[in-house]
Amino acid sequence: MDTNAWNAAVAFHGHACPGLAIGVRAALAARDHFAAARAEDEQLVCVCENDACGVDGIQAILGCTAGKGNLLFRLRGRQAFTFFERKSGRSLRLVLRADIPDLPRAEKIEWLLNAPEEAVFRRTAPRCGMPEPARLFRTCVCEVCGEPAAEYAMRLQDGRTVCLDCFSPYDRGW
Repeated sequence: MDTNAWNAAVAFHGHACPGLAIGVRAALAARDHFAAARAEDEQLVCVCENDACGVDGIQAILGCTAGKGNLLFRLRGRQAFTFFERKSGRSLRLVLRADIPDLPRAEKIEWLLNAPEEAVFRRTAPRCGMPEPARLFRTCVCEVCGEPAAEYAMRLQDGRTVCLDCFSPYDRGW
């Protein structure tokens, strides 16, 4: 186990917990798989299938963040992480195994950080393709509330440009 990585993740997250250990372990596996350094831009992308504690381990160790556009969420309620290396096109999906031992908190953290990778995760094929790189969008002002928003999040309604919160979707129950 990489003690420096664990300590950095705990400092970032605020406390030690099994969920963080899952993310740290996934981040270390991805770092080793791709021989990757901390992402300064979008070289390494992570698609998380949850929005739980483990995501902070990904951010702290790999430098994948929502703000840079290389940390994306595809919420499926799974402890699963798909990593993409843009330059090579390679990918890695890690899914937490269903048969993780039920241990007291401190012992579970130790087990998650030190057990063989294959005991912690299953490697599977990605369930999504590599996301496109982040794009910059023009800012538009909502003609209802007056707040600015990115162009992709605007809608045309009754001849006016409106934000998603002011938009009234047309849904007839289909």
